[in-house]
Amino acid sequence: MAAPDSTAVRTALWRALHLAVDPPPHVFADELGLRLAGPGEGWRDRDDMDPATAGRYRAGMVARARFVEDLVTEQAARGVGQYVILGAGLDTFAQRRPDLASRLRVFEVDQPGPQAWKRARLEELGLGVPDWLRLVPVDFETASWWDRLAAAGFAPDEPAVVASTGVSMYLTKEANAATLRRIAGFAPGSTLAMTFLLPAGLLDDAERDRHRATASRAKAAGTPFVSSFSPAEVLAMARDAGFRDAVHVSGAELDERYFADRADGLRIVRGEEFLVATTGATAGAADPGRPAASP
Repeated sequence: MAAPDSTAVRTALWRALHLAVDPPPHVFADELGLRLAGPGEGWRDRDDMDPATAGRYRAGMVARARFVEDLVTEQAARGVGQYVILGAGLDTFAQRRPDLASRLRVFEVDQPGPQAWKRARLEELGLGVPDWLRLVPVDFETASWWDRLAAAGFAPDEPAVVASTGVSMYLTKEANAATLRRIAGFAPGSTLAMTFLLPAGLLDDAERDRHRATASRAKAAGTPFVSSFSPAEVLAMARDAGFRDAVHVSGAELDERYFADRADGLRIVRGEEFLVATTGATAGAADPGRPAASP
């Protein structure tokens, strides 16, 4: 039973650190990820938890989590009843938001070892796995995540929200294109929110240095970055895959949405952007890239 990878743990700790060191209003409130990770007393002494040097990365993690959750909230209000999280890691939506999650069928798709570890931790913490949460173990090297998802009770004829954050950079462009084609075939009214990395050449000097440092850490951890996309390229891929609509949501837009009025100057690191794409036709759909903000 393999523990979650360092990226999943770091994401959970950055979310917790946001509550610990950044003043209100908090963009995203998640302390359960810290409980799941169980990093021990000295976790805030880690180099990657330094509040000063890691602030922009921390902000990026909470912004992308909030953006997805706003989207899920909006789509659930429109009657969408399924939520698929690809590469779920230490995601805590089901535990933090039972008011919303219990109205959905939530599917967490992840590698078998880390997911078994997470299931055990949920039981150990007394949180358990409710009937509406389906943990879907998939060895992405040897099995089809789609087949496993269908076997877990996913209804292909009903719309869904699909979140894929912090995943696309670890896959080849061909694998990303195949994933887009599969999701584009979901029922009309489905929405995909996927993050992607910008090529270093599209970043300014300071952000390029941060990107290289992050890529170096990922490679050292055995999870090298494989793919990056320009906004035009990822939009073309989505349209070629068969999505009805596709929009690019930039880091600058996330900054404006979640951090514009903060007195502490907290801003997100540039380089990770969102693709938001929708399938088929659905009456009265809002702009998929700008879900209404939740309180």
